[in-house]
Amino acid sequence: MKIEKLPSGSYRVRKMYQGNAYSVVFDYKPTQKEAIQAISAELDRIKTKYDRLTFLTAAAEYAEMKRNVLSPRSIKDYTEMPKRLPEWFQSLPLADITQVDINRVVNELSATRAPKTVRNYHGLISTILGTFRPDMRISTKLPQKVKKEPYIPSQHDVKAILETVKGTKYEAAVWLGCYGLRRSEICALTLEDIDGDIVHITKAMVMNDRHEWVIKVNKTTDSTRDIVIPVELADRIREQGFVYRGHPNGISKYLAKVQLQLGIPSFSLHKLRHYFASEMSALGVPEADILKLGGWKSDHVMKTVYRHSMMDREEQAKREAAEKLRSAIFS
Repeated sequence: MKIEKLPSGSYRVRKMYQGNAYSVVFDYKPTQKEAIQAISAELDRIKTKYDRLTFLTAAAEYAEMKRNVLSPRSIKDYTEMPKRLPEWFQSLPLADITQVDINRVVNELSATRAPKTVRNYHGLISTILGTFRPDMRISTKLPQKVKKEPYIPSQHDVKAILETVKGTKYEAAVWLGCYGLRRSEICALTLEDIDGDIVHITKAMVMNDRHEWVIKVNKTTDSTRDIVIPVELADRIREQGFVYRGHPNGISKYLAKVQLQLGIPSFSLHKLRHYFASEMSALGVPEADILKLGGWKSDHVMKTVYRHSMMDREEQAKREAAEKLRSAIFS
């Protein structure tokens, strides 16, 4: 506990408790006893205030506390996700929540939600309780993760799509997807972000908790990056005067329409990032460079795609070798 004299002449008593800083201001220099009593009273006041919160109101307070720190997308999640929890859990007083309650809500969610979604909800619950009840130890058995192989669009399908979108307002968006850009990054780009054949990726378009599409600066240095695109594509973008104009969902809807028209498997624009990683690895680009070019914070997804594409190439090589042997024997 510290007693500090402020420039105004007042005195501030500060104390760290369970990772949080608490303070009380005096008009005079308090004695050690007065300081201890004042801090104790402040801790009791804060504890009483939080005890009255339900989980839902605590979640709302947490989102407000972090509004200027977290991304608009994260604030949206912290605002909306608690409302999708069972009502009985939403209304529980924060002070009364036990590990049994957490186990119960995880069990209920697991009956209808995917393991990854359940883990996200548990992460939310743990964050809220960790903020307002830092003394509570949480140990929950979570559903096992389901290992999924990433879908990688084929070279044939990608070329067919690029040929079909040529000359439309979606052309640049699909091309940029093939170069590893996320939809949010594509929608945030302006002509000022394109310097010659270099695209400067520094921001993204995301939906906030008021369901408004807003531009936010990238919160990690991994997402902020420069990529080189074909000169022809850069010139085409400058010619039309924009990268993409329209609702972000419009790209996804148009892509689905083209896939249906071509009779090829349906996949999202985001899957073109998998295509990008796969093609880069096939061209012998080092993993570290692929990670940087794609703006991946973790190498988990990129390496999963890389491994998957390697297996595909190994399978193709085996088949080609078998075909050569067959031709040699039966020719």
